[in-house]
Amino acid sequence: MKSLYKILCLLLLTITLFSCEETLEVVPPGEFSPSTVLSNEEGITALLYAAYVQFQYELGYKNVINMMEVSTDMAFNTGGGENRTLSLFIAWTWDESVGWIANDLWARPYRAIRNANTLLDNLDEAGDVPEATKNQLAAEARFIRAKSYADLYNWMGPVPLRTSTEQEDALPRASDEEMLAFIESELTASVSDLPNPGEESQYGRATKGSALGILTKFYLNTRQWDKVVQSANQIEALGYYELMPDFESVFAIGNEANRELLLVFPKLAEAGYGNNFSNGSFPPNFLRSVTLPQYEWTTSMANWATQYRLQDDFVNTYDKENDERFKLIIDTYINRDGDTVQLSTSPNNTRCLKYFDQNAIGNHHGNDFPVIRYSDILLSWAEALNELNGPTAEALELVNRVRRRAGLADLTNAEASSTDAFRDLILQERGWEFVAEGKRREDLVRQGKFVSLAQERNIANADAFRELFPIPETELNANPMATQNPGY
Repeated sequence: MKSLYKILCLLLLTITLFSCEETLEVVPPGEFSPSTVLSNEEGITALLYAAYVQFQYELGYKNVINMMEVSTDMAFNTGGGENRTLSLFIAWTWDESVGWIANDLWARPYRAIRNANTLLDNLDEAGDVPEATKNQLAAEARFIRAKSYADLYNWMGPVPLRTSTEQEDALPRASDEEMLAFIESELTASVSDLPNPGEESQYGRATKGSALGILTKFYLNTRQWDKVVQSANQIEALGYYELMPDFESVFAIGNEANRELLLVFPKLAEAGYGNNFSNGSFPPNFLRSVTLPQYEWTTSMANWATQYRLQDDFVNTYDKENDERFKLIIDTYINRDGDTVQLSTSPNNTRCLKYFDQNAIGNHHGNDFPVIRYSDILLSWAEALNELNGPTAEALELVNRVRRRAGLADLTNAEASSTDAFRDLILQERGWEFVAEGKRREDLVRQGKFVSLAQERNIANADAFRELFPIPETELNANPMATQNPGY
């Protein structure tokens, strides 16, 4: 399937390439106005793809995953240049000057929002675009904008709500109520004009399932339990999504676009387009995994100095003998000297190798990043039902569908004996299911355990205000009406 990145490059080339004979003929600046570049379907579509490029994080998504996991009980990091930043998240000493917060958690979502706003502001002027196409382009732009705001709200709380390119540069932060209402209304409105899953014109573009998946997670993280159930039922009614038969296959190159995936960030094994998470997951001198010997490092691949590791207390909660998901946790490996190396002899040293491409080139593996999977919907649905009605048979069955795929026995009523007990079991299940997918921080925040578990790890700076990340100093300097989150 074609990558959005490649399509974007071709469209931009079509729009900006001008012929010349002996000298370059520079188009006057006025001819680059929206009325010319954005007056046709090619220009509008190129702008949409530019929004997707920011939305899908290019090479920066591994930064997001790591920030959301090393700050929790799940992950750890040592070595290399990245450790200078990740050590701040491990020790809970991040502040408004951190570059990854400024770029990956703030600027990139706002660049996607800017491009979506520009499209929406100029769509009516694109006279040759069929109405149905306009409606879909608008729905995709609104989806990108709403998902970007849902992320910003998750990370920083209410932020300046930029909904048009006509607004002033200086803009105050929206109220909590305004943020919640806008994100919900935009996602809800986008559903009708988005294609059904499997019918999108290019892999990676938004579908009804994508919008409903983000809406479900938004409701979950804002504890709107009734609405989680409603949107999960809408996803089920699409009749499309299912669990892959085995866990490993969900992430395999040969199974891209499988029916477990509601939303992905597509990646290619090419410079500028790749998934680069595995480079930090490979242990030193790694050749192959013992549990998955087909995962064999080649000389065309990278093995970074920075090491994406997992915390022992998390890894030791797995049923290591029976849980199929543990196969993707590298504890024992063969190095390039032929020696067997046991990682767990050193503290916090096991690795997750979900993303492996045998044809990787340098830093770039072709595995897509899963953003929303069907298993996430099932576990979110179960969590909401438990909060509403306790551990009902319906809620238990939703969790057990995920456990059976992992090779585990069903949870019983004796184990899920109360709302509190089942809540903890679901949280544990989510950890095993979504390690290296960047969901741990939001899960712990939602369950009120982000700060308390850090305090149990004797993190000296584990203060309650750090449930939110700071507004970057770059925004505070550029926008005099913006205010900082308390505590920073």
